[in-house]
Amino acid sequence: MSAATQERMPALYLSHGAPPLADDPVWPGQLAAWSADLPRPKAILMVSAHWEEAPLALGATHTVPLVYDFWGFPEHYYQVRYAAPGAPELADSVRKLLRAPGMPVQDIPDRGLDHGAYVPLVEMFPAADIPVLQISMPTLDPVRLMDIGRKLAPLRDEGVLIVGSGFFTHNLAALRHAGGVPSWSSEFDDWGRRALEARDWDALLDFLHKAPAGRYAHPRTEHFAPLFVTMGAAEAGGRPSAHRSVIDGFWMGMAKRSVQFD
Repeated sequence: MSAATQERMPALYLSHGAPPLADDPVWPGQLAAWSADLPRPKAILMVSAHWEEAPLALGATHTVPLVYDFWGFPEHYYQVRYAAPGAPELADSVRKLLRAPGMPVQDIPDRGLDHGAYVPLVEMFPAADIPVLQISMPTLDPVRLMDIGRKLAPLRDEGVLIVGSGFFTHNLAALRHAGGVPSWSSEFDDWGRRALEARDWDALLDFLHKAPAGRYAHPRTEHFAPLFVTMGAAEAGGRPSAHRSVIDGFWMGMAKRSVQFD
């Protein structure tokens, strides 16, 4: 991408919801209001909980069909379209930043945006006129993901909005047996809020051991993992940048906390 810069873009971690997010009376408006307050990105780099692939992979750099990676939903959720332009220049920049001995980068040119990417983008940038590139998570190790984020951080000075898309708490199996907001979800959300406010990176990186109900909130950690890419991209001089929770509360018992690092 061009070296010409605009104001430095923030880095986001958002809870993306399932396809029915579009029918929620509150959440789509929260996402739309958030994007309205952001500088307009030149491109968007998405890291979704729903794409794990090693070595790290770059998705399509031209417009291809979406990945409807969910089952058993009403048909109209499979009719959603989001034909954002591809981002080949951004892909070139990502390759240059990430390729190193022992860290290969692969291309999967027919891999479209999954619902962790397009569900929030439909609400935040409905015109689908900003180039989007999705990359995979090659690991769920928090330290390695944070290092990937650090390597990607220069893109923020080129007008790229880096978005980690997951869910602040995510245990669908436990939710089937609970009504309202379960204690494991509320306790983990409160702990995560306080850890972010304290900028306690070490505690967040070791969340499975440090957080209350960590293994209930994330029996598998792929929905928290994108936060670490965002955290790495948000560092400045080895220190976490200022941040704020833009969205909080719960949806179907899961914490939808979403954070902006400036």
